[in-house]
Order: sequence, then C-alpha cells, then structure tokens
Amino acid sequence: MAEDEHYFTADPQAPFKRVPVRANVWGHWLELTSGSGVFAQGRLDIGTGVLLREEAPPVNATTVLDLGCGYGVIGLAVAIAVPGCTVTAVDVNERAVLLANENAAQLGVADQFTAALPDQIDPDATYDEIWSNPPIRIGKDALHELLLRWLPRLAPEGRARLVVGKNLGSDSLAEWLTEQGFPTAKVHSAKGFRVLESRRG
Repeated sequence: MAEDEHYFTADPQAPFKRVPVRANVWGHWLELTSGSGVFAQGRLDIGTGVLLREEAPPVNATTVLDLGCGYGVIGLAVAIAVPGCTVTAVDVNERAVLLANENAAQLGVADQFTAALPDQIDPDATYDEIWSNPPIRIGKDALHELLLRWLPRLAPEGRARLVVGKNLGSDSLAEWLTEQGFPTAKVHSAKGFRVLESRRG
C-alpha cells in the first residue's frame, strides 16, 4: 500500500523509517524528521506549502491547534514564529504524534508544542486559531465528522485556516462549513489549492 494511502491509520504497518525534511517557513529553517506511514514522507507537501506561503504567522494568537498535524510542520512553524503561542497538535496516527514531539524537542520548542492523539486532548480546551491541511481522502462523512469535532473549539473570535485542493471539493466544503454555522470564505488560491478561512458563526 502506498504511503499516502494509510497516513490516517492509527497504527501503520509499514516498517518505520525516519526520513529528514528541510523547509524554510516564514524565514526560519526547520530541520525535521518525517517517516514511513506518515503523510508527506520526506517532503513538504504542496498543500501545506501553499498554506504556509500564502498565510502570515498568527502573531496575535496565544493558542493554536494544528489539526491532522502529521510530523508537525505547521504547528512547529507557528511555535517558532510566534514565541508566545502554545500549540496543540493532533493526529490519529501514532507515528505522526511521535515524530511531531521529537521534532519539537529537536527544534527547542517542546515547552510550546505538544502533539497528542485526539482522545488525549483536553475536551474543554479552546483555540484562537486552527490550522489544517485536512485529510480529505478519508471521505466526506469522516471529514465532516472531524471538522465538526474540532471547529466548535474555536474561541468566540477565533478562526480556522484550511488548505484544500480545488479538485477535492474546496468550494463545496466552504459552502457546507458555512451551512454548519462556520462562515467560510476563500482567501487565497495557488497551485490548485484554496486556502479557506472559517470563523465562529
């Protein structure tokens, strides 16, 4: 089975091999480790790259959720760019959580950044911002369930930043989120992806 087909599996069966990734985000070089069975092994995927290029760091946020964090690049970039921010990263993939926490320690931001499985996250926690390259390929129903679990945790003035491929339903997702009480607008478009902004209704 190809690596990206099972990155949303809780416990991937592929042999675990760590693979380095180097990315420049907001003027900071991030030396990271990805791995087999985790999304975007050995690379910064195009969608995440679009999100991080098109969006400025959330300098006014004190709490950020990296939803579907993979090996942690989005949340770690936020932690480095916004030193006063606490970042919670969540993923169903146990390897992703392990790698994200290892990367936080390697980058010296383990005091700001914590990755965990969904049920390990404080259910009462709220977030100023949610950033995500959501796992569209888990299917529409599962994706909707995922977003409706986490978007209600936005603070009253909070916002979410989601990057979604145009050909994977970004426009229909924006309409659906708005119908669910999270007014959503398309704020950027590049390389076949849209960046969506959702807010509390």
